[in-house]
Amino acid sequence: FMWGHPGKKLLFMGGEIGQWGEWNHDAALNWDLLAWDSHRGVQKMVDDLNRLYRSEPALHEGDCEPFGFEWIDANNHEQSVTVFYRKGRDPNDLLLVAANYTPVPRHNYRIGVSRGGTWREVFNSDARIYWGSGQGNLGGVEASPLPHHRWPRSLTLTLPPLGAVILKPEPAAQGSAL
Repeated sequence: FMWGHPGKKLLFMGGEIGQWGEWNHDAALNWDLLAWDSHRGVQKMVDDLNRLYRSEPALHEGDCEPFGFEWIDANNHEQSVTVFYRKGRDPNDLLLVAANYTPVPRHNYRIGVSRGGTWREVFNSDARIYWGSGQGNLGGVEASPLPHHRWPRSLTLTLPPLGAVILKPEPAAQGSAL
């Protein structure tokens, strides 16, 4: 969620490896935790998030500008889900970020979108490579013509438990109103 949301990112030392204790300025980081697959998974996830942040203008160009962020759904308190767009200066630089804050996966979760076509899952915090359960959207989903959340199209997603997914419209869908 933090990498998708506007604003500068802050990760305390040791967070990139899932250090168990608080950072202590009098001690070294617990690098030995990288012997565990789960901690290497956290490190890989932070690495991939940083790479995505640098490569996707939508995540950094409008970081402190109103054009760079738009809520899709900020009001689903019953299922503890938030969904928003991140946008770059170029209208084709668009990402959808959906976060599920519960341990319950959300299957067949409908989200309104502005564009048709295929939306590719470019990040899933629940991927097995990050030591997650592997629940997700099989790399991407096709938008349906069913309106939702004030948008003319919608996606039906699997939102992983205690996780977030980031989707990007494929180039064929970019630039089209529907």
